[in-house]
Amino acid sequence: MIGLADVRAAQARIAGRVIRTPTVFSHSLSKAVGAEITLKLDNLQAVGSFKERGAANKLALLNADERARGVITVSAGNHAQGVARHASLLGIDAVIVMPRFTPAAKVTRTAAWGARVVLHGLSFAEATAHANALCDAEQRVFVHPYDDPAVMAGQGTLALELLEDAGPLDALVIPIGGGGLIAGSAAAASELRPGLEIIGVQVENYSSLSNFPGEEVMPPGGATIAEGIAVLQIGRQPLEMVRAHVDRIVTVSERAVEDAITLMAEGAKQVAEGAGAVALAAILSNPELFKGRRLAIPVCGGNIDSRILANTLLRSLLRDGRLLRLLMEIPDRPGVLADIATIIGERGGNIIEVLHQRLFAAPSVQAAELEVMLEARDPLHAEEIAQALGERYVVRRA
Repeated sequence: MIGLADVRAAQARIAGRVIRTPTVFSHSLSKAVGAEITLKLDNLQAVGSFKERGAANKLALLNADERARGVITVSAGNHAQGVARHASLLGIDAVIVMPRFTPAAKVTRTAAWGARVVLHGLSFAEATAHANALCDAEQRVFVHPYDDPAVMAGQGTLALELLEDAGPLDALVIPIGGGGLIAGSAAAASELRPGLEIIGVQVENYSSLSNFPGEEVMPPGGATIAEGIAVLQIGRQPLEMVRAHVDRIVTVSERAVEDAITLMAEGAKQVAEGAGAVALAAILSNPELFKGRRLAIPVCGGNIDSRILANTLLRSLLRDGRLLRLLMEIPDRPGVLADIATIIGERGGNIIEVLHQRLFAAPSVQAAELEVMLEARDPLHAEEIAQALGERYVVRRA
């Protein structure tokens, strides 16, 4: 297993090639969750993710023959960008195999670093099989995204920097996909700060360690907003590190991850992809476990598709009552729409969208159905507006 010395060597090897990202205390998040939250902002890396660290360390260790043969890897996006960037910097030819439905932003950014991108398979497993076949056919060096000591040590430099820069801490809360980040972080933390609790986080559909410290299970897989950690089974070598050094595993829901993305954007003013927000999701989902504690979490990636980010923010606004959708039965006569707009406006609501339906939805030919989407300050304000409208019209929430 790797140790602190391996992580320190990786730190020296990649110095100047990756950014030493800020470690910051977040007053807004701390107040929101009832714990002291320190953030490690690896969403500010050149490729928007911590994955650059492991890729840089692995490629720096290749000999001349290996560099001449070129490299290949498989990734849902962030490791791909890290390998593509550092292969480009070192003049190494790189092929990246990605599942077909990898977010478009990650595909585009990977290709922009000069790598040849191959889209293959509907799952990470299918993409991996194709990458292995190409690797054999073209005699390339395979750069595994997580099950490699050099990659694990490189990822551990995130935690090493964090622990060097942060104040006293009670726990590190670290996402788990293939396990490279938590393995490297554990290697650094277990020796640098013995007794510091290390807590891993998985998303429900990929919770292979849900029985921890018991045996692994085969999770269902499927769609997740945290596609960066959508790995069915943790790597063999990272699993050894987890069993040796990790204290607890927490599983989070899709909704919790969405809420964490929103809170990270509104509270910490940081854009986080799903995998980069799961540590905060764990804290939001388990207040009794984390209340009052000094916690450090990595914002380990910020490569979220703009459409997904927008939809996530809107879904969160709907759930917490700041975005309100009302269905109303109204008489079909002049002035009704103006009256409704006046009621909403006088109470400080902001109308986002109006749909007026006469022909198909209304129960009477002399009536109409109105759908109104409006913005309120908070759930109490939304209820005030709905009640005011209900005094004159038949109103129900959609």
